[in-house]
Amino acid sequence: MGLLSRASTIFKAKVSKVLDAAEDPRETLDYSYEKQLELLQKVKRGLADIVTARKGLEMQAARLEADIERLEADAAAAVRQGRDDLATQALERKAEEGEQLADLRKQIEGLKQEEDKMADNERRLSLKIQTFRTQKEVIKAQYSSAEAQVKIGEATTGISEEMADVGLALERARDRTERMRARAGAIEDLTAKGALTDALDGNPGEGDLERQLRATRQKDQVAADLARLKAQMGSQGGGGV
Repeated sequence: MGLLSRASTIFKAKVSKVLDAAEDPRETLDYSYEKQLELLQKVKRGLADIVTARKGLEMQAARLEADIERLEADAAAAVRQGRDDLATQALERKAEEGEQLADLRKQIEGLKQEEDKMADNERRLSLKIQTFRTQKEVIKAQYSSAEAQVKIGEATTGISEEMADVGLALERARDRTERMRARAGAIEDLTAKGALTDALDGNPGEGDLERQLRATRQKDQVAADLARLKAQMGSQGGGGV
């Protein structure tokens, strides 16, 4: 049993930690405020229902009062006419309606008391909600300010996730640049040593020895062409004299 209780406590702690990390207190405060407004609306509707019921009973009471006055007048008229039987009937109805009127007045009084209590609750709840709204906005502003300061501090010190990503990107860029520079240097060294040649330069299957021999032949050919040109120019000049 102790093991299960401990496991339950650990699970609740982990859930609470996850919820706390995901919770935005500003949203929680706004939600609480909305729920209080909904409660206030229910109280106001309840108060309106009580007032409506009270006014309905007051209308019934007014009709009974009018009937009682009429029955009193009818009884008096019957007595003047010597109709005690009619007077008795009128007075009996008056007595019945008088009891009904007394009962209605008790109900009306009870509704008035409930109405006063509900109105007092409505006023206190309205004041409480106004106070909560003010505190809510203050706390939200303080949280937003603190959140901004945290983000600025994290960005400045480089401990934020965004800045960490930026640091990794810079590091990868540096590594790629260094590798590219090293590759360029290696290609330049190999080219200078003749290990790499242009595909358009000479024969693709020509080796280093062949290239050297070809270069020597080209130099010899150039020297021979130069000597030939000089000889031709010398012979032409000599013939002119």
